[in-house]
Amino acid sequence: MVEAKRTAVEVSPRLPKKVDGQIHAVGRRKESIARVYLKKGKGQVIVNGRPAEEYFAADPFIKERLARVALKPFEVTGTLGKFDVKARLTGGGVTGQLEALRLGVARALLGVDEGFRKVLRDHGLLTRDPRMVERKKYGRHKARRSEQYSKR
Repeated sequence: MVEAKRTAVEVSPRLPKKVDGQIHAVGRRKESIARVYLKKGKGQVIVNGRPAEEYFAADPFIKERLARVALKPFEVTGTLGKFDVKARLTGGGVTGQLEALRLGVARALLGVDEGFRKVLRDHGLLTRDPRMVERKKYGRHKARRSEQYSKR
């Protein structure tokens, strides 16, 4: 019995999937997870059922940060305003969630056109940032902070 060979494209979990006519991808950063659904539209960004500006309202500079961080994949590929983004964000804080959203959007754009890979890679938008919070060690106040040293 001969089994068909599976290519890397079929097996890779990072590649975007088509779900109900939308392109689905996942982005992660620190403790944050962004499940991103991309479809043709007018450039709306909906996060957890609310507009992104409203969802991230606690950040006073959110308009600039959204454009600079989360929407950068659209700028780089020249698709700004051509797709609607619907995202489900969980965990982490504002920065982690924005950067997870950026990775999710970049991966979803690969489902639109595989030719975007080079330009996204050149701008570092397809690389998952591996930095995480270091764990606290016993005998220390924090991960690295030790007790105050007293000479006498």
